[in-house]
Amino acid sequence: MPLNLQKNLPAIELLKKEHIFVMDSLRASEQDIRPLRVVVLNLMPLKITTETDLIRLLSNTPLQVELDFMKIKGHTPKNTPIEHMQEFYKDFDDIEKDYYDGMIITGAPVEQMPFEEVSYWDEVTTIFNWARTHVTSTLYICWAAQAGLYHFYGVPKYDLPAKMFGVFRHTLREPYLPIFRGFDDEFYVPHSRHTEIRREDIRKVPELTLLSESEESGVYMVMSRGGREFYITGHSEYSPYTLSDEYIRDINKGLPISVPHNYYRNNDPAQGPVVRWRGHANLLFTNWLNYYVYQETPFNIEDIKNLGSL
Repeated sequence: MPLNLQKNLPAIELLKKEHIFVMDSLRASEQDIRPLRVVVLNLMPLKITTETDLIRLLSNTPLQVELDFMKIKGHTPKNTPIEHMQEFYKDFDDIEKDYYDGMIITGAPVEQMPFEEVSYWDEVTTIFNWARTHVTSTLYICWAAQAGLYHFYGVPKYDLPAKMFGVFRHTLREPYLPIFRGFDDEFYVPHSRHTEIRREDIRKVPELTLLSESEESGVYMVMSRGGREFYITGHSEYSPYTLSDEYIRDINKGLPISVPHNYYRNNDPAQGPVVRWRGHANLLFTNWLNYYVYQETPFNIEDIKNLGSL
């Protein structure tokens, strides 16, 4: 998919080196079609890395996408230049009256805190509520998945005795849904988290459908409102070396961390990772954009406010 990105975004040049097709806004303006509008609420500490990971996956279908990035107004990131945030990110106040065909809300490094103690909890839940009337379909990833399930349905999270860290095998509970079109019976997903949600709590809520899980890493994907919301606990968007970078970071900080499970060749960090998740990551994002965004969103984007469940 040719992504319509703001000119000079660092991810453009990085992905061109990988032969990923992206275009800047000047070229996109010459195409006489309505692009899909997608907004990313990026809560991850390394903003540019997350931007690049998501753009890499969103660029793999034949439709034009106009991508915006949103930030939390009441939080100043420590790991991204303020100039980058000012040039490429919008506050919620800037887009509150807009409509989007799709939305992605990322994880955040606050998962071990009670939800209500997160400094931007009120703002982020306001955005969650806004998405229900202004977005056709939303992907909640990692902490955002836990936060969304808690906010809308009261699903609790639980501390894990050790960090869930590595690449884990998953199976499908609802294999015939369009979100899984092309998936194998088993597939792999990276996880990196200290908390979990549990199957028994999901099953208590009639509005939720458990779509995929892992014997080792637990609940992976939950759907609500017929696909207007997906809650994903893993990181299919991770690049090959993200887990390695996190592992080295935690080692250098002296934190208790195990070698990421099923990740390095022969379990040896010196031999580098074996990528087992790239194909299904591309399928996940392509299927979401095609079947739950493009196929379902109204041509008149303001009609999103009238949508029910898909």
